[in-house]
Amino acid sequence: MRSTMQDGPLLISGILRHGQQVYPDSKIITVEAEGYRTSSFTEVGGRAERLAKALARLGVGRGDRVGTFCWNNQAHMEAYLGVPSMGAVLHTLNIRLYPEQLAFVIDHAEDKVLLVDGSLIPLLARVYDELKSVETIIVIGEGDATPLGETLNYEELLAAEAPGIEWPEFDEKDAAAMCYTSGTTGNPKGVVYSHRSTVLHSMAVTSASSIGMTERDRLLAIVPMFHANAWGTPYAGWMVGTDLVMPQMFLQGPQLARIISEQRPTLACGVPTIWNDLLRVAAESDVDLSSLRHVTAGGSAVPRTLIEAFNKRVGVPLTQGWGMTETSPLAAIALPPGGTPPDEEIEFRVKAGRIVPGVEVRVVADDGEILPNDGESVGEFEIRGPWVTASYYKDPSPERFHDGWLCTGDVGSLDAQGYMQISDRTKDVIKSGGEWISSVELEGEVMAHPEVFEAAVIAVPDTRWGERPLVCYVPVADASPSPQELVDFLEGRVARWWLPERWALVAEIPKTSVGKFDKKVLRAEYTKSQLDEVIVDIPTGT
Repeated sequence: MRSTMQDGPLLISGILRHGQQVYPDSKIITVEAEGYRTSSFTEVGGRAERLAKALARLGVGRGDRVGTFCWNNQAHMEAYLGVPSMGAVLHTLNIRLYPEQLAFVIDHAEDKVLLVDGSLIPLLARVYDELKSVETIIVIGEGDATPLGETLNYEELLAAEAPGIEWPEFDEKDAAAMCYTSGTTGNPKGVVYSHRSTVLHSMAVTSASSIGMTERDRLLAIVPMFHANAWGTPYAGWMVGTDLVMPQMFLQGPQLARIISEQRPTLACGVPTIWNDLLRVAAESDVDLSSLRHVTAGGSAVPRTLIEAFNKRVGVPLTQGWGMTETSPLAAIALPPGGTPPDEEIEFRVKAGRIVPGVEVRVVADDGEILPNDGESVGEFEIRGPWVTASYYKDPSPERFHDGWLCTGDVGSLDAQGYMQISDRTKDVIKSGGEWISSVELEGEVMAHPEVFEAAVIAVPDTRWGERPLVCYVPVADASPSPQELVDFLEGRVARWWLPERWALVAEIPKTSVGKFDKKVLRAEYTKSQLDEVIVDIPTGT
C-alpha cells in the first residue's frame, strides 16, 4: 500500500524560498572593523539569486564546484544559498589548512570558480600557481588581487544581474555542498552532502531537542562556515528566521564580548578554546553577556571545569555537542533529560551528547561484537543515518565503514538513555599494562587545576608497561604549577595507576585547522626529543 502524500524534492532552494517569504525581515549581521553591516533576508535572498545568475553567465552549470575561501559573513551566506540552489556544488575551503593541503583539496574537488574574501588573498596566493582546475576567481571586498592574476569583482558581478530567478528542480540526492576533513593524518577526505541530507539535518538543528533555534533567537555563528557547514546553523537559522550574527575575523575574547553586549545574541556556538577565552575576559572586566540563553560547545572534548565555570561566571548553560564532518555534523547533544534537578544537570552536560532523532549509534568491540547500551561497555562508536556519509569523495576507504555504518574513530560507551560518553579517539587510547587510560578524561582532570589553562595527553613508549601517558600542559598567566603539584592534585581524582609520571610544560598546545588539539605534532616533538620532559617519582604499585 502506498501513501497519499505529495512527493516533492527536498532542496536548498526550498530553504531559500521559505526564509525569503516567511521571514523577510530577519537579519544577517556582519561584524566589520567599524560597526556592523545589516541586511534583511529579503535583501540577502535577492543577492543570492543574482549570484546564481552571474555564476551561470560565467559558465557554471549543474554539478560544477564553486569554492568559497571566506570568513563568516553575508557574502558567504549568499553563496551558501545561491550556489546549491542553481544546481552547482558549494565547496567551503578551510582557510587554516597548510598550503599543500589547500592546493590538494581545491584540485581534488576540481573547483571551477573560487570566491575569496579580499583579506584572505595572501593565503590563497600561496597556492595560486598550483591550481589546475580553477578558471575564475571572484574577489569579495577590498584587497590587492594582483597575486591572483585576472580576477572579477563580486559586487560588480551582482550589480550586472537583475533580481528574480526560477530555481531548477532536480534529484534531492544530488550533491549540494562538500567539505573536507581536517586531515590530521594524510590528505583530507571529501564529504559530499546532498540536498536531502542538508534539509533533514537543518530540521534536526532547529529541534528543541538540539540547538532549538527559532525566529525569536539571534545566533552568534562563531563556528567557521568552512567547518562542517558551521554545524548546520546557517541553513537552520535561515529556515526558521533566526537572526545570524557573522563575526568574520573578530574572534578574540574581547571582540566577542563587545559583539555580544552590542548585538544581544540569545544563542552562540563555538569550540571550547573560544569559550575559555571569553571566560578570561569576563573574569578581568565587567562584560554584559546577559542576552545569552544557551551556548553550545563542540569540536573537541569540553572539560567539566569549563562547563561549571561558564555557568557560574556567566549564568548560562554550556551544552556539549558531538558530530563530525562526516555526519553533517550534528549527531548528539548533551541536554539533560526532563526532570533532572538543576544540581545534577552537569552529569549529563559533560557527556558527548544524547543521540538526536534521525541517526543511530552503536558501540562495537575490536572483534566486531555489538556491545550493550549499559553505559559501561567500551568500544568504537559507529553511526548511520540520512545525513551520515556512506563513503568519501573519490576515496572509498572501506576500512572506515562496517556493514553500512560509519566507523567514527571515537571510543566510549552508550547508556540506555542514548547518552554517549567518549573516552578517547582510537588512535589516542593509551594501553598501559594491558589496560586503557583515557587521554580525554585525564586531560579534563588536569585542566580542573585552577592554574592549568590547557592540557593534552599523548601515549609514549614504556619498557615496563608498554605505554604511559605524557601530559603536555600550559599554565594560566603568571602561574607555574610543578608536575609534582599536579600529580598531588590528581590523587583521588583518577585511578592511581593512571597517575602520570611524565610531564612537559609547553608554551601552547598545537591545534588543528578546526581548533582541536593536534596530538600528532606533540608525538612528533616527543620523538625528536623537542619536549622538555620532567619525570615525577610515583611510588611503586600505584
